[in-house]
Amino acid sequence: MFETIFEQMSKCGQSIWLDYISRSLTDTGRLQGLVAQGLRGLTSNPTIFDNAVSRSSDYDSRIRELRIAGKKTLEIYDAITVEDIQDAADAFASVYENTDGLDGYVSLEINPRLAHDADATVVEGKRLHRKVNRSNIMFKVPATDAGFSAIPALLAESINVNVTLIFSLDQYMKTAEVYLRGIEELLKNRGDARKVRSVASVFVSRVDTLTDRLLEENLKSTQDGSARSEMERLKGKAAIANAAIIYDRFREIFSSENYRRISRHGGNLQRVLWGSTSTKNPEYSDIKYVTELIGRDTVNTIPEETLEAFIDHGVVKESLPGDTRQARETIGRLNHVGIDINEICEKLLEDGAGAFQRSFDSLLRAIEQKASEVAG
Repeated sequence: MFETIFEQMSKCGQSIWLDYISRSLTDTGRLQGLVAQGLRGLTSNPTIFDNAVSRSSDYDSRIRELRIAGKKTLEIYDAITVEDIQDAADAFASVYENTDGLDGYVSLEINPRLAHDADATVVEGKRLHRKVNRSNIMFKVPATDAGFSAIPALLAESINVNVTLIFSLDQYMKTAEVYLRGIEELLKNRGDARKVRSVASVFVSRVDTLTDRLLEENLKSTQDGSARSEMERLKGKAAIANAAIIYDRFREIFSSENYRRISRHGGNLQRVLWGSTSTKNPEYSDIKYVTELIGRDTVNTIPEETLEAFIDHGVVKESLPGDTRQARETIGRLNHVGIDINEICEKLLEDGAGAFQRSFDSLLRAIEQKASEVAG
C-alpha cells in the first residue's frame, strides 16, 4: 500500500506541520487535501499573515464589512486572524482527535509588541484562548526573559504554548525548565495535564545564514591557507550541529526522573519543533533542513515551497540523533576561527523579535490601507 511522505515521516516519529496560512488555503480546499495526505498541523506568524493580507485580495471584502461595522484596525486584525485560525483548527480537528491530542494543532502568535512584557502576554494569551475557543490551538510566546515568565503562567491555566524564536542551547534549556514548572503548577491547581501540550520551536536555517556570512567576512581578511580551508569546510555546518546538540539535551531532560515524575501524573512530552527550515543558500540542498533533522518526538514545520520540494524528491530516513560529539567539535572549530555560536544566537533572537514586530506593524498598515480604500 502506498504511503505518503507524511506517513513515512510519522513512522520515524516526526510530525510534519505547514508553516503557512492564508484565507485561500482553506477556502480552496488545499489545506483539507494536505490533511487527507497526512499533514498534522500548521503554524503562523505575523510575517505570514502580513504576506497573506497585503499580497492578495482574499481579505478585502471581510475588511470592508468590518470597517463598515465600525471596527478599528486592530479589531479588524483580530477578527481576520482569529477566523483563519479557527477555520484551520477545524480542518485539523480529526487529526487532533485521532492522535489523542498529540497533533492537529494550529499556532497563533500573541501580539509581538508584548514580547518583553510578561504580564501583558499572559493577559493577551488568556483573551485569545477564550476568543479562538478551540482545543487544538497553540499560542506562540517568544523565548525571551519575559516569555519565560509568561509561559508557565499560561500552561498553569491549561493553555497550550508554542515557545518560539529559540536559537541557543541555553534558550532551549530554559524553555524545557519553564515548561516543566508550568505543568507542575497546573497539577498543583488540580488541572488535567493530559490535555495540555507544548512545543519548543528551534529556528534552524538562520543560524547558517549568519554564520556563513561571518565566515565569508573572515575569509576576506585571512591569508593563511589552512585557516581558509577550515572556514570553507565549516560553511553550512553550524545550524545542524546546534540543532543536534539541542536534540541531545532534549532527550536527556525528558528521560530524567524530574520529567518521569510529572509524566506519571499525566504531563506530556514537550516536543522539539524545527522551524525556519527553508533553505536560504542556493548552494545547499533545497530540503537540507528537513532531511538532516528527522528524529523521534519532533515536529518540522515546513514552508509550502520546501514542503513541495520534499514531497517531490525527499527521502525519509531517520537522521537524529546524529554524532553529538562531532556536532560539539563543529561548534568548537567555529569558536577557534572566531565565531561564537552563543553570540550568533543572541543576535538572531534580537533580530527575530524585531522582525516579527515590524511584520505586525506592516500588517496593520496593510489592513488600514485596505480599510480606507474599501470604505472610500
